[in-house]
Amino acid sequence: MIDPITAIGIATTAFQYLKRGMEIGKDLSDMGSQLSSWSGAIADLDFIANRAVNPPWYKSLSGSAQSEAVEIFAAKSKAESMRAELKQYIQYAYGQYKWEEFLSIEAKVRKQRRDHEYRKQEIKDKIISGTLLILLTTTALGLAGFLIWFSWSNRAI
Repeated sequence: MIDPITAIGIATTAFQYLKRGMEIGKDLSDMGSQLSSWSGAIADLDFIANRAVNPPWYKSLSGSAQSEAVEIFAAKSKAESMRAELKQYIQYAYGQYKWEEFLSIEAKVRKQRRDHEYRKQEIKDKIISGTLLILLTTTALGLAGFLIWFSWSNRAI
């Protein structure tokens, strides 16, 4: 999974290409890969922000939540300004219909990522959580068994 800084970097690069393409008069359909890249990075950023609200329990132990929250906030703010500027460009150059077309492309990308990539990440998180839970439980039971054995073997006869 990518981090917020990488996601906003990808979105910024794609945004610059989109902006340049619109300035020289390219059609939106000719810039499909940039649209997809921008939408995918924004979808990743939204997924990261949603995960930060409810992180897996083992992530909350690291204590890096504050710095991650600041990175996410800065990235989301930049993404919102890019979206507003992109909306203005598209509506001015191509009209409201193309903006709605852009929104439908973005919705498709989000759905595709949610169905595939984010689902894989959620499965990985569950596997890690289960493995850590089993490891901690086994360790606790082993320690309890050792303490019981040790107390029985060293009791006064």
